[in-house]
Amino acid sequence: MFARIAIILVVIVIGLSTSMYRVFEQERVILFQLGEIKRADFTPGLYFLIPGYQNVMKFDGRLQTLEAEPQRFLTGEKKDVIVDSFVRWKIRDVVRFYLATGGDPSRAQVLVYQKVNDGLRNEFGKRTLQEVVAGDRGSIRNIVTGTKDIGEELGIEIVDVRLKRIDLPAEVNSSVYERMRSERSRVARQNRASGEREATTIRADADKARTVISAEAYRAAETLRGEGDAAAAKIYARAYGRNPEFYAFHRSLNAYRTSFKGKGDVLMLKPDSDFFKYFDNPAPRN
Repeated sequence: MFARIAIILVVIVIGLSTSMYRVFEQERVILFQLGEIKRADFTPGLYFLIPGYQNVMKFDGRLQTLEAEPQRFLTGEKKDVIVDSFVRWKIRDVVRFYLATGGDPSRAQVLVYQKVNDGLRNEFGKRTLQEVVAGDRGSIRNIVTGTKDIGEELGIEIVDVRLKRIDLPAEVNSSVYERMRSERSRVARQNRASGEREATTIRADADKARTVISAEAYRAAETLRGEGDAAAAKIYARAYGRNPEFYAFHRSLNAYRTSFKGKGDVLMLKPDSDFFKYFDNPAPRN
Protein backbone atom coordinates (compact mmCIF):
# COMPACT_ATOMS: atom_id res chain seq x y z
CA MET A 1 0.00 0.00 0.00
CA PHE A 2 2.77 2.41 0.94
CA ALA A 3 4.72 1.60 -2.24
CA ARG A 4 1.64 2.23 -4.36
CA ILE A 5 1.15 5.64 -2.78
CA ALA A 6 4.82 6.48 -3.31
CA ILE A 7 4.58 5.52 -6.98
CA ILE A 8 1.47 7.64 -7.41
CA LEU A 9 3.21 10.60 -5.77
CA VAL A 10 6.26 10.19 -8.00
CA VAL A 11 4.04 10.09 -11.09
CA ILE A 12 2.21 13.21 -9.93
CA VAL A 13 5.49 15.04 -9.28
CA ILE A 14 6.86 14.04 -12.67
CA GLY A 15 3.63 15.06 -14.34
CA LEU A 16 3.59 18.40 -12.64
CA SER A 17 7.27 19.05 -13.45
CA THR A 18 6.70 18.29 -17.12
CA SER A 19 3.46 20.25 -17.32
CA MET A 20 4.74 23.39 -15.61
CA TYR A 21 7.06 26.01 -17.02
CA ARG A 22 8.18 29.42 -15.91
CA VAL A 23 8.60 32.53 -18.04
CA PHE A 24 11.20 35.09 -16.94
CA GLU A 25 11.29 38.80 -17.67
CA GLN A 26 14.10 38.51 -20.22
CA GLU A 27 12.53 35.62 -22.16
CA ARG A 28 10.28 35.44 -25.20
CA VAL A 29 8.20 32.23 -25.33
CA ILE A 30 6.11 30.45 -27.98
CA LEU A 31 3.62 27.73 -27.02
CA PHE A 32 3.15 25.02 -29.66
CA GLN A 33 0.23 22.63 -29.88
CA LEU A 34 0.94 19.64 -32.11
CA GLY A 35 3.57 21.73 -33.92
CA GLU A 36 1.26 24.69 -34.45
CA ILE A 37 1.86 28.04 -32.79
CA LYS A 38 -0.81 28.43 -30.14
CA ARG A 39 0.30 31.40 -28.08
CA ALA A 40 3.23 33.88 -27.81
CA ASP A 41 1.96 36.75 -25.65
CA PHE A 42 3.42 35.57 -22.34
CA THR A 43 4.19 37.75 -19.36
CA PRO A 44 6.56 36.71 -16.58
CA GLY A 45 5.03 33.99 -14.40
CA LEU A 46 4.24 30.27 -13.97
CA TYR A 47 2.26 28.41 -16.68
CA PHE A 48 0.98 24.90 -17.43
CA LEU A 49 0.89 22.78 -20.58
CA ILE A 50 -0.24 19.31 -21.62
CA PRO A 51 2.87 17.12 -21.97
CA GLY A 52 3.15 15.38 -25.31
CA TYR A 53 0.41 17.56 -26.75
CA GLN A 54 1.95 20.98 -26.13
CA ASN A 55 5.52 22.25 -25.89
CA VAL A 56 7.25 25.59 -25.50
CA MET A 57 10.30 27.22 -27.08
CA LYS A 58 12.15 30.00 -25.27
CA PHE A 59 14.30 32.80 -26.74
CA ASP A 60 16.54 35.39 -25.15
CA GLY A 61 14.78 38.75 -25.38
CA ARG A 62 17.69 40.80 -24.10
CA LEU A 63 19.85 43.08 -26.20
CA GLN A 64 22.21 41.04 -28.39
CA THR A 65 25.54 42.18 -29.83
CA LEU A 66 26.73 40.93 -33.19
CA GLU A 67 30.47 41.37 -33.67
CA ALA A 68 30.99 41.52 -37.41
CA GLU A 69 34.19 40.42 -39.10
CA PRO A 70 36.17 43.30 -40.64
CA GLN A 71 34.97 43.84 -44.19
CA ARG A 72 36.49 45.59 -47.19
CA PHE A 73 34.34 48.29 -48.77
CA LEU A 74 34.86 50.61 -51.73
CA THR A 75 34.53 54.38 -51.35
CA GLY A 76 33.00 56.64 -53.96
CA GLU A 77 36.45 57.09 -55.56
CA LYS A 78 37.02 53.32 -55.72
CA LYS A 79 39.42 53.21 -52.79
CA ASP A 80 39.40 50.21 -50.45
CA VAL A 81 38.80 50.61 -46.71
CA ILE A 82 38.61 47.90 -44.06
CA VAL A 83 35.73 48.47 -41.64
CA ASP A 84 35.26 46.82 -38.26
CA SER A 85 31.73 47.22 -36.92
CA PHE A 86 29.13 45.67 -34.61
CA VAL A 87 25.34 45.60 -34.39
CA ARG A 88 23.02 45.63 -31.37
CA TRP A 89 19.63 43.98 -31.82
CA LYS A 90 16.85 42.27 -29.88
CA ILE A 91 13.76 40.18 -30.59
CA ARG A 92 10.67 42.29 -31.05
CA ASP A 93 8.12 39.87 -32.57
CA VAL A 94 8.94 36.35 -31.43
CA VAL A 95 6.50 34.68 -33.82
CA ARG A 96 7.88 36.44 -36.88
CA PHE A 97 11.41 35.77 -35.62
CA TYR A 98 10.65 32.05 -35.39
CA LEU A 99 9.04 31.93 -38.83
CA ALA A 100 11.93 33.83 -40.47
CA THR A 101 14.80 32.02 -38.79
CA GLY A 102 13.35 28.72 -37.63
CA GLY A 103 14.11 29.82 -34.09
CA ASP A 104 17.85 29.70 -34.74
CA PRO A 105 19.57 32.85 -33.35
CA SER A 106 22.74 32.12 -35.35
CA ARG A 107 20.73 32.18 -38.58
CA ALA A 108 19.24 35.52 -37.50
CA GLN A 109 22.71 36.89 -36.92
CA VAL A 110 23.82 35.77 -40.38
CA LEU A 111 20.85 37.52 -41.98
CA VAL A 112 21.38 40.71 -39.94
CA TYR A 113 25.10 40.61 -40.73
CA GLN A 114 24.44 40.39 -44.48
CA LYS A 115 21.83 43.16 -44.49
CA VAL A 116 23.89 45.56 -42.37
CA ASN A 117 26.96 44.97 -44.54
CA ASP A 118 24.90 45.82 -47.62
CA GLY A 119 23.82 49.06 -45.94
CA LEU A 120 27.40 49.93 -44.98
CA ARG A 121 28.61 49.18 -48.49
CA ASN A 122 26.05 51.59 -49.92
CA GLU A 123 26.93 54.33 -47.40
CA PHE A 124 30.68 54.04 -48.01
CA GLY A 125 30.08 54.05 -51.75
CA LYS A 126 28.56 57.53 -51.43
CA ARG A 127 31.64 59.05 -49.73
CA THR A 128 35.23 59.81 -50.60
CA LEU A 129 38.18 58.40 -48.70
CA GLN A 130 38.73 61.75 -46.97
CA GLU A 131 35.12 61.87 -45.81
CA VAL A 132 35.28 58.30 -44.55
CA VAL A 133 38.52 58.67 -42.60
CA ALA A 134 38.17 62.21 -41.27
CA GLY A 135 34.45 62.89 -41.68
CA ASP A 136 31.44 62.47 -39.43
CA ARG A 137 30.88 58.79 -38.75
CA GLY A 138 27.51 59.57 -37.23
CA SER A 139 26.13 60.11 -40.71
CA ILE A 140 27.31 56.63 -41.71
CA ARG A 141 25.55 55.15 -38.70
CA ASN A 142 22.30 56.52 -40.09
CA ILE A 143 21.92 53.19 -41.87
CA VAL A 144 20.10 52.12 -38.69
CA THR A 145 17.09 53.90 -40.17
CA GLY A 146 17.44 51.86 -43.33
CA THR A 147 17.73 48.59 -41.42
CA LYS A 148 14.36 48.94 -39.67
CA ASP A 149 12.67 47.23 -42.59
CA ILE A 150 15.20 44.41 -42.32
CA GLY A 151 14.40 44.08 -38.62
CA GLU A 152 10.66 43.92 -39.25
CA GLU A 153 11.16 41.10 -41.76
CA LEU A 154 13.06 39.09 -39.16
CA GLY A 155 10.90 40.06 -36.19
CA ILE A 156 13.77 41.89 -34.52
CA GLU A 157 14.68 45.49 -33.72
CA ILE A 158 18.11 46.73 -34.81
CA VAL A 159 18.97 49.17 -32.04
CA ASP A 160 22.34 50.46 -33.21
CA VAL A 161 25.12 50.01 -35.74
CA ARG A 162 28.57 51.15 -34.63
CA LEU A 163 31.89 51.51 -36.44
CA LYS A 164 34.78 50.44 -34.22
CA ARG A 165 37.60 51.05 -36.63
CA ILE A 166 38.27 52.12 -40.21
CA ASP A 167 41.62 51.09 -41.65
CA LEU A 168 43.27 51.36 -45.03
CA PRO A 169 44.69 48.26 -46.72
CA ALA A 170 48.45 47.88 -46.49
CA GLU A 171 48.89 48.65 -50.18
CA VAL A 172 46.98 51.93 -49.80
CA ASN A 173 48.54 53.07 -46.52
CA SER A 174 51.91 53.98 -48.00
CA SER A 175 50.48 56.12 -50.80
CA VAL A 176 48.04 57.88 -48.45
CA TYR A 177 50.71 58.58 -45.86
CA GLU A 178 53.09 59.83 -48.54
CA ARG A 179 50.43 62.18 -49.85
CA MET A 180 49.68 63.40 -46.34
CA ARG A 181 53.40 63.87 -45.68
CA SER A 182 53.82 65.86 -48.89
CA GLU A 183 50.86 68.03 -48.01
CA ARG A 184 52.18 68.69 -44.50
CA SER A 185 55.64 69.47 -45.90
CA ARG A 186 54.12 71.95 -48.34
CA VAL A 187 52.20 73.67 -45.56
CA ALA A 188 55.34 73.72 -43.39
CA ARG A 189 57.40 75.30 -46.17
CA GLN A 190 54.69 77.85 -46.76
CA ASN A 191 54.56 78.72 -43.07
CA ARG A 192 58.34 78.97 -42.83
CA ALA A 193 58.49 81.27 -45.87
CA SER A 194 55.76 83.46 -44.41
CA GLY A 195 57.58 83.53 -41.06
CA GLU A 196 60.89 84.47 -42.71
CA ARG A 197 59.17 87.24 -44.64
CA GLU A 198 57.59 88.65 -41.51
CA ALA A 199 60.88 88.30 -39.60
CA THR A 200 62.73 90.23 -42.31
CA THR A 201 60.13 92.99 -42.21
CA ILE A 202 60.31 93.17 -38.42
CA ARG A 203 64.13 93.26 -38.44
CA ALA A 204 64.15 96.00 -41.10
CA ASP A 205 61.68 98.08 -39.09
CA ALA A 206 63.75 97.53 -35.93
CA ASP A 207 67.00 98.53 -37.69
CA LYS A 208 65.34 101.63 -39.08
CA ALA A 209 63.94 102.57 -35.67
CA ARG A 210 67.36 101.95 -34.07
CA THR A 211 69.09 104.16 -36.64
CA VAL A 212 66.57 106.95 -36.18
CA ILE A 213 66.76 106.76 -32.38
CA SER A 214 70.59 106.68 -32.43
CA ALA A 215 70.74 109.68 -34.80
CA GLU A 216 68.33 111.66 -32.68
CA ALA A 217 70.21 110.72 -29.50
CA TYR A 218 73.56 111.68 -31.07
CA ARG A 219 72.15 115.01 -32.24
CA ALA A 220 70.73 115.71 -28.79
CA ALA A 221 74.04 114.69 -27.14
CA GLU A 222 76.06 116.90 -29.46
CA THR A 223 73.73 119.79 -28.84
CA LEU A 224 74.02 119.33 -25.09
CA ARG A 225 77.79 118.91 -25.35
CA GLY A 226 78.09 122.10 -27.42
CA GLU A 227 75.94 123.99 -24.98
CA GLY A 228 78.02 122.62 -22.09
CA ASP A 229 81.28 123.56 -23.78
CA ALA A 230 79.95 127.07 -24.48
CA ALA A 231 78.83 127.46 -20.88
CA ALA A 232 82.21 126.16 -19.62
CA ALA A 233 84.07 128.58 -21.90
CA LYS A 234 82.00 131.47 -20.57
CA ILE A 235 82.73 130.42 -17.00
CA TYR A 236 86.43 130.07 -17.73
CA ALA A 237 86.47 133.44 -19.46
CA ARG A 238 84.73 135.14 -16.55
CA ALA A 239 87.07 133.44 -14.05
CA TYR A 240 90.13 134.43 -16.06
CA GLY A 241 88.88 137.96 -16.34
CA ARG A 242 88.43 138.29 -12.58
CA ASN A 243 91.93 136.96 -11.57
CA PRO A 244 94.23 136.03 -14.44
CA GLU A 245 97.13 135.25 -12.11
CA PHE A 246 95.13 132.75 -10.04
CA TYR A 247 93.82 131.19 -13.21
CA ALA A 248 97.39 130.76 -14.49
CA PHE A 249 98.43 129.28 -11.13
CA HIS A 250 95.51 126.82 -11.16
CA ARG A 251 96.34 125.68 -14.67
CA SER A 252 100.01 125.24 -13.71
CA LEU A 253 99.01 123.01 -10.78
CA ASN A 254 96.91 120.86 -13.11
CA ALA A 255 99.88 120.67 -15.48
CA TYR A 256 102.22 119.61 -12.62
CA ARG A 257 99.73 116.97 -11.45
CA THR A 258 99.41 115.56 -14.95
CA SER A 259 103.13 115.62 -15.73
CA PHE A 260 104.48 114.07 -12.50
CA LYS A 261 102.31 110.95 -12.17
CA GLY A 262 105.18 108.46 -11.73
CA LYS A 263 108.35 108.53 -9.62
CA GLY A 264 110.57 107.96 -12.64
CA ASP A 265 109.16 110.78 -14.74
CA VAL A 266 111.83 113.10 -16.18
CA LEU A 267 111.34 116.47 -17.91
CA MET A 268 114.12 118.08 -19.93
CA LEU A 269 113.35 121.82 -19.66
CA LYS A 270 115.29 124.99 -19.02
CA PRO A 271 115.21 126.12 -15.40
CA ASP A 272 113.98 129.54 -16.41
CA SER A 273 111.10 128.05 -18.44
CA ASP A 274 107.63 129.39 -17.76
CA PHE A 275 106.63 125.89 -16.74
CA PHE A 276 108.61 126.20 -13.49
CA LYS A 277 107.85 129.80 -12.72
CA TYR A 278 105.69 128.88 -9.69
CA PHE A 279 108.43 126.53 -8.38
CA ASP A 280 110.99 129.30 -8.50
CA ASN A 281 108.82 132.19 -7.30
CA PRO A 282 105.27 131.35 -6.21
CA ALA A 283 104.51 134.97 -5.42
CA PRO A 284 102.20 136.60 -7.91
CA ARG A 285 103.71 138.91 -10.39
CA ASN A 286 102.67 142.54 -10.64
